[in-house]
Amino acid sequence: MLGRFEKRGDLGIIWIDNPPVNAISVGVRAAIIDGVARLVADPAIKVGVLACEGRTFMAGADITEFGKPPLSPSLHDAIAAIESSEKPIVGAIHGTAFGGGLEVALACHYRVAVAGAKIGLPEVKLGLLPGAGGTQRLPRLTGVETALGMIVSGDPISAAQAAKAGVIDKVIDGNLLDGAIDYAQGLITQRAPLRKIRDINIDVEKLPPGFFDDARKRIAKERRSLFAPQRIVDALEAAATLSFEKGLTRERELFLQCLHNSQSKALQHVFFAERRAATVPNLDKNVAKRDIKSVAIIGAGTMGGGIAMNFLNVGIPVTLLEMKQEALDRGIGVIRKNYDNTASKGKLTMQQVEQRVAMLRPTLSYHDLAEADLIIEAVFETMAIKKDVFGKLDKVAKRGAILASNTSYLSIDEIADSTSRPSDVLGMHFFSPANVMRLLEIVRGARTAQDVLLTVVDLAKRINKVGVVCGNRDGFIGNRMLGGYAYQASLMVLEGAMPEQVDAALRNFGMPMGVLQMSDLAGLDVGYKSRRDRDPATFDGRVTRSADLLVEMGRLGQKSQAGYYDYAPGDRTPRPSPVVSEIIEKVSREYGIARRRFTDEEIVERCFLALMNVGCEVLREGTASRASDIDVVYLYGYGFPAYRGGPMFWAENEVGLKTALEKLRKYSADTGGQWLTVSPLLEQLVAQGKGFASLGQ
Repeated sequence: MLGRFEKRGDLGIIWIDNPPVNAISVGVRAAIIDGVARLVADPAIKVGVLACEGRTFMAGADITEFGKPPLSPSLHDAIAAIESSEKPIVGAIHGTAFGGGLEVALACHYRVAVAGAKIGLPEVKLGLLPGAGGTQRLPRLTGVETALGMIVSGDPISAAQAAKAGVIDKVIDGNLLDGAIDYAQGLITQRAPLRKIRDINIDVEKLPPGFFDDARKRIAKERRSLFAPQRIVDALEAAATLSFEKGLTRERELFLQCLHNSQSKALQHVFFAERRAATVPNLDKNVAKRDIKSVAIIGAGTMGGGIAMNFLNVGIPVTLLEMKQEALDRGIGVIRKNYDNTASKGKLTMQQVEQRVAMLRPTLSYHDLAEADLIIEAVFETMAIKKDVFGKLDKVAKRGAILASNTSYLSIDEIADSTSRPSDVLGMHFFSPANVMRLLEIVRGARTAQDVLLTVVDLAKRINKVGVVCGNRDGFIGNRMLGGYAYQASLMVLEGAMPEQVDAALRNFGMPMGVLQMSDLAGLDVGYKSRRDRDPATFDGRVTRSADLLVEMGRLGQKSQAGYYDYAPGDRTPRPSPVVSEIIEKVSREYGIARRRFTDEEIVERCFLALMNVGCEVLREGTASRASDIDVVYLYGYGFPAYRGGPMFWAENEVGLKTALEKLRKYSADTGGQWLTVSPLLEQLVAQGKGFASLGQ
């Protein structure tokens, strides 16, 4: 058992102790049942307190039990033991009470919490719904509308919010255990009833007419294509319209529907993949990390300013360097405006805004970077400029400072060559907008020191980023793979599909926007300029011809209100353009390509199987350590739908690697094969009957 029982006069304390987060393992469940039994059996004890050792209450289920046969006693058994106790039990909450932890707390007859505690039912983020009575008990306390918002979002709420909603009976000032004991003793004095949430009735008459049907329609729009949220509405409807026992039975049925749905498997993969990404293979974990107390950023543009905010948000001072006062002032102004906008939405106080801005030190001199522990370059994506910057940094940065480039394509090793300390250099590729996007590609150069890499991996978590370590290859993981995806989309446009059909198919698959709309957002001139500097043999000029003609017409994308689509002033809604259709058809005739009809299925398969195929090459070359790392990059950097698990997971679990190989061979043959060469790694895995997990790491 992972707990103990303590008697203090007429009060019994059931202690849970399963560090680090008191996950509700079988040992914890056994300790709860044993504690309740001892509480009930002792005639001298009149009231109990359920409390947890360490830094938190029960933060949720034990993830090591995921996907395994159920172990006895179950969570239902532990909850039933608490609820059926003949003596009142007070749940004492600190840290977090999430998922099963909150369901345990809801089984208690009363609940108290410290002010800093948070509660929530985040199961929806794993494609599930609360399966231990959460959908039946919570609405009986908070009302159906509040419970629906909490469970469908999966987001936590504070102790104060929980008290207002009726979940917490008292917020404790000072020591939690002392406050919980005082509260419990007060129940004895007041002869408080043995209050069971299950006995509270929900007044359906107070709900707006058609509440559940309207909720289903609204959630279908807000949580597009997601399975679990609709089942959550069903479970809450059961709570409102059935007896408690029948509601529990219905909850269990709906939970199992979610559990066996492919989305739950995908979302659980995402959960573990994100945590696995922070573990870098073949590194000595005992290497001491460097201390990062201050950061300097070179470049106050969109990227530099966004990067700066990540550090200011967690209390790390930032020195921001620009070459001209006008550019510096503009960059500082954008940062300030972003913070003011956040404050206007109630997400920050003005005091917090002032505190963050006060930690920002603008400068025009490299010498002001001399004491920074980490310096991040965020200038133009040109090797000559970046090498010049790092040459200057080498002269002014203190010994032991980490020097990082925000490059999205360029060689970290070549950049490092411009310094006398290549072991201190690595890539930190933030995604735009850098203050919003969670992904951080951490690029390991050939000579990057272990302590430098480990420091930045740890720092990524500190600034609330999902860091993925990758090798130094053109485009790293994300942008390297993007080429195959974008190429297939552009080729299909040439072969007969219009941009709006391609993008609609990708959006219906779950992407936030189509690849051609994304090109308009980034600016068609970016690729145009890049191709001017590249060897024509390295890309298929046929598929870039239409984009080149659009740029030469002045159609640069959203910034010019015309690209692959037309845009109204101040409106980013893409509108099909007859001008673009004419250009595309002209280019098809120019290359003698007979246009044909496409199904959405073929569009999705060609785009995403090509994406996965390049991912196999990324794995084969060692640019990525694991297929799951690639999935994390595409989930957090490119908007791949989490309920599909990522491009590698999708290909293996929804399509099947054997089928994926067959389709890729067909598409390769149909399109000439030059730009869609099947990865030897994929062929090897299929021949051996293995999956990506067999690659280890």
